[in-house]
Order: sequence, then C-alpha cells, then structure tokens
Amino acid sequence: MAQALRPNTVGGLFATDGKPHPLQDTLLAVTLVLGLTSFITAMFNSLHLLSSWTGLVGILVGAYGQWISETTRERFGLILGLGASGVGFFLGMAHGGLFGGVVG
Repeated sequence: MAQALRPNTVGGLFATDGKPHPLQDTLLAVTLVLGLTSFITAMFNSLHLLSSWTGLVGILVGAYGQWISETTRERFGLILGLGASGVGFFLGMAHGGLFGGVVG
C-alpha cells in the first residue's frame, strides 16, 4: 500500500512548516530584545522609565506576534519574550512607573 511520507515533527519543539515567515520572525526578535532589555533594566531603580516602556512595548508586540504566529518555534520564543517583558514592566511600574519623576 502506497502512503505519502511526511516529515516527523511530532517530537521537535522548534518544528517549522518549512516556509519563510519574515514578519513573525521579526516580531519574535523584537519581542526578545525588548523583553531582555526590560528585564535587565528593571534591576536598577533609576532605570524605571526604560524598563517600564520597553516592557509595555514588548508586551504589545509579543501579543500581536502570538496572534499571527504559525509555528511552535515562534510561539515558544514569543512566550519567553512576553514573560521577560511582563516582569520588566511590572518591576518598572513598582519603581516609579511610566512617567514617575518626569511629570510632577
């Protein structure tokens, strides 16, 4: 009996469909960079403006990326970026917020 052969992608976490996704890959990279920046700068009280704004933008970009993502690889990276952005955003808000010290 002749059967069509399919690639075995069941066990692969970074499985892809073999097609290019330039917009999704760009959103993934931007979300990871914003999340990393937000997470690192959130450790310093004086950088709350940078951490809160990069965290907020990272959350919004990552949410849109999740909405249009097509592969598990994209979703995995976006979740990492979203988590880092969320932590950075909330710590930035706790240290002074989006406008703390600027608008008085």
